[in-house]
Amino acid sequence: MTPRESENPRRGCLYLVATPIGNLEDISLRALRILKEADLIACEDTRQTLKLLSHFEIRKPLESYHEHNEMTRAPELIVRMEEGARVALVSDAGTPVISDPGHRLVSLCLRHKVVVIPIPGPSAIVAALAACGLPSEEFTFLGFLPARSTERRRRLQLLASEPRSLVLYEAPHRLCATLRDALDILGDRPAAIARELTKIHEEFLRGRITDLVRAFEEKEPRGEMTLIIGPPDETALAESGRAGAQARTLAERVAEIMSRQEVDQKAALKRAAKEFGLAKREAYKRLLTEENS
Repeated sequence: MTPRESENPRRGCLYLVATPIGNLEDISLRALRILKEADLIACEDTRQTLKLLSHFEIRKPLESYHEHNEMTRAPELIVRMEEGARVALVSDAGTPVISDPGHRLVSLCLRHKVVVIPIPGPSAIVAALAACGLPSEEFTFLGFLPARSTERRRRLQLLASEPRSLVLYEAPHRLCATLRDALDILGDRPAAIARELTKIHEEFLRGRITDLVRAFEEKEPRGEMTLIIGPPDETALAESGRAGAQARTLAERVAEIMSRQEVDQKAALKRAAKEFGLAKREAYKRLLTEENS
């Protein structure tokens, strides 16, 4: 097939090239051709991209482009493209710009009338959603939730009434905490974990959020994780109706956590203090005051 004229513009351009998320066989013929034809490849991690290029015997100049240098690197790349360079942007895995650096560069390209050409391909979001068995007609993609528990729970509170499936990425060391927060706020919804997609140890865990919590209490989470939380059903609505309502006082919230999670007062107070943004000593004083009153 003859390449589209827009793929060979007379001026420079930016290609957004999707790369494999694990299995190298998933790269498209078009992506390989573009990588071979590009004058420069901007990549999140040059070492990671070099492995991919070496596998397919592609030799091109590489330039790092990541969250820590995009403020200065994006304008530099714009100058190169305005001078006629064809730049391919790739992330470490999957589609660039989606939960990865690149938005600033795309915006600058559009502002400077530089052609932007997407080269679609592998995406962990789509692969996980297609195979998880949960409703996929409509979904909300969240990227990564905040790392801090208080901010994460606040974000989940805003999503409590969301009727669509929720899809997000999560780091292994935060997965259990995120699942517990989701259980507490969203209720015990149907959910699935897609782990190490397209890789040797690819695995799907399906059930309800409580099932996933138990599964990862028994074994340490490892690998790249995509979490899908289904829409609320009657069970989840009942759970979130009891637990999702914002407690009026710290004492009420402590009692709520003790009842739902079967922990002692000390553990419940520690968690409630984080939600209320209180230091441990301040939270203890406030709890005593509220209980006495």
